[in-house]
Amino acid sequence: MRRSGFDGLQLRRRAAAAAAAALACAACHAGEMQALADDELAAVRGADGLAFNLQNFSLTGPLTLTYTMPGPSGNTLWFSNLALSRSDDPAATFSDPYLLKVASRGGGLADVIRLSEPANANGLLKWQIAADWGVNADGIDFQGGGLVVQDLVTRGGSVTLTTPATPGVEGIAFGLALRADIGNLLIRPRGRDDTSLADPASVSEQWRLSGIHLGAASDSGVLLGTPWVIADATNQPGIVNAVTDSSGVSSLHLGIGWPTSAAAALIGGLAIDSIVFKSEALPGGMLDLGSSRIGTMQIQYLDIKLRAGY
Repeated sequence: MRRSGFDGLQLRRRAAAAAAAALACAACHAGEMQALADDELAAVRGADGLAFNLQNFSLTGPLTLTYTMPGPSGNTLWFSNLALSRSDDPAATFSDPYLLKVASRGGGLADVIRLSEPANANGLLKWQIAADWGVNADGIDFQGGGLVVQDLVTRGGSVTLTTPATPGVEGIAFGLALRADIGNLLIRPRGRDDTSLADPASVSEQWRLSGIHLGAASDSGVLLGTPWVIADATNQPGIVNAVTDSSGVSSLHLGIGWPTSAAAALIGGLAIDSIVFKSEALPGGMLDLGSSRIGTMQIQYLDIKLRAGY
């Protein structure tokens, strides 16, 4: 496996605590120390943060991710030979970084850890992803071919992690904001290299979704060009934890709570410019389904429980 391009590491801290201590010592007698009052100490706020960029990032190699179904069947779904790379914006290499920081949630609640993406205003930070995939189930070894994502562009999104605000609830509370544009999402049953990526028309068989756009939307279904807040750590938190029901059965729980404020859940939209199937078995070798669109969508509440089954 090869990894490169973790450049531009920047660490920034404020010396708020040191400044507060210096002010306190200014009133001290020579050779004496004086404790800070609780209200003075409470006013000290740090602003630690980590800014970094993934210039020329790439990761390739025989990495395999496998999901094995619980129980005696041993059925598996796998992805292998992962290839991941990112192109850069020459005009904003270090001025538009990823930012990891701790922020206050307010209301006496625990602070949050937030990872913010680059604004990527020019749309030149583009990801290329490819992987092989398959399924081993019921004695059948199915080779699914290649999964290819071309020109994935994300802008200004964020992931926030904290503790649940509800007393007695354990787990990880999260927020998620996402804006994404994808040039092409391809499934190629004869492998990722069935054709030159520069000439999608020459492929023998594939399913292609082109021009995928996901983000915040207005009430009328117009994409606003901003991230869709799928979960908000303060007003509509997501949750990942383990729960046990009254019969003693444990499950992995993924949920998004009801909005805690008067405002409704924020609206998102999805547009796909082109959906095309290509196969030698189709009349004319191609089936063009045109475009598709979900004008508005909201997640008011989500409750998913996954448990081992036999």
